[in-house]
Formats: sequence, C-alpha cells, structure tokens
Amino acid sequence: MSDDHDFSVDGAQAAADRDELAAWVAAFLESPGSDNAALGKQLREEVTEWTGPVRLPFDDLHRLAGPPDQPTLERLGDDDLETVEGMEESIEEGWEPPPLIVTFQHDHLVVEDGNHRTEGLRRAGHDGYWSVIGFEQALDREKFEAEFAR
Repeated sequence: MSDDHDFSVDGAQAAADRDELAAWVAAFLESPGSDNAALGKQLREEVTEWTGPVRLPFDDLHRLAGPPDQPTLERLGDDDLETVEGMEESIEEGWEPPPLIVTFQHDHLVVEDGNHRTEGLRRAGHDGYWSVIGFEQALDREKFEAEFAR
C-alpha cells in the first residue's frame, strides 16, 4: 500500500482502484483514528475479499453499538455520546468521516468499525454513508450484489 495513508472516502476508492483495499482497511484500523488493530487482525484472518466504497443506507446496517432508541447490540455510554456529539458538530462543519468498515454476515451488513461515525452522521441528518464491505467468501459477495447493490 502506498504511504499516503489517506483514510478518506477518496483514499479508499484510490486503494480499491489499485486493488489494495484489504491493506487500506488494515492500515486504517491500526491508525490512531480507529485504534482497532485487533479488529484489523481478525478481519485479515476472516475476510477474503473487499469492495467499496459503496454508499449504504443506515436502515440496511446492523450496528454493534448505538443510542437507546436505535436497534443495536450495545448502548452508548456518556463518554460515547460526547464523542458522537463532537462528530456531529464536525460533520456539520464540513468534516468528511472515513468510510464505515462493514462485513456481510449471514445475509446482514454488520458495522465492524464506525458505529460512532454512523450515529454522528445520522444526527447530522444523513440517512446513509460510504462503506467498505468485507466478505468471507465469493458467494457472500454475490449475495450482497444481488440483494443490496442498487
């Protein structure tokens, strides 16, 4: 992967164009912006192919963390909500967050990294966002393309 470490939507697209999206995801997850090297290691072991960035509606995503009024597995705590509010303000001021890191599991799109970004974007009035999607096998990608690609 090139050394520019552009973790923007454009950076992800450039990595995809170079066929380096897996390396881009790993570098992003290891970066201070994500600080999730353990997830990067797990995804390197489980995910065989990546696509994106693709703009996905939030309604299609299964989030692992979120506010009490949203369907999620874990609720955000007070510190998390402060982070979300800061992101919301930054988004309203023009900040473009990195793409969400999503996997396709059992016919569902699961947000692996980007739950706070998703909530900040939602609060700022967005109904979807750019995502990089990982698949464990080619059949999963085919299912995704048949069901979700618009």
